[in-house]
Amino acid sequence: MVTFRGIFIALGSNLGDRRRHLEEALRELAARGDIRVRAVSSFHETEPCGGPPGQPRYLNAAAELDTELEPRALLERLLEIERRHGRRRDVRDGPRTLDLDLLLYNERRIREPDLCVPHPRMWQREFVLRPLAEICVPARLAAARRLAQETGEEACGHVH
Repeated sequence: MVTFRGIFIALGSNLGDRRRHLEEALRELAARGDIRVRAVSSFHETEPCGGPPGQPRYLNAAAELDTELEPRALLERLLEIERRHGRRRDVRDGPRTLDLDLLLYNERRIREPDLCVPHPRMWQREFVLRPLAEICVPARLAAARRLAQETGEEACGHVH
């Protein structure tokens, strides 16, 4: 059986200078020295998925990280970076300056109210899977998918 190794995040922005938000987020992730950005996909322009009508198009990417931070601490760092970029959470699936989602954390399975790994909706989102497929080999993605199925994606009350 193939085991899954790798920490992956999704990045997205549809407000302001989208490219700058994504590039700065990647720099900020590595700035403290406890996270290394190992790989970054190309940037993909996509239509909004859900949320209010009339939103601008998104710029999306995926990145592989290397860190000793535990998943909760990594999530807090992602949320901190989002806040610095003016992220507001007043409309579900609404427009955002920056969205950083923890997708996969090695073979870890986490089901908490505000932290679910593997990310429960990533498998239905082409704007996540296309960039992720550029930096994550198919066997690793397949192993992560099996992990998510074994865990029960529907069991997560993911609010992040």
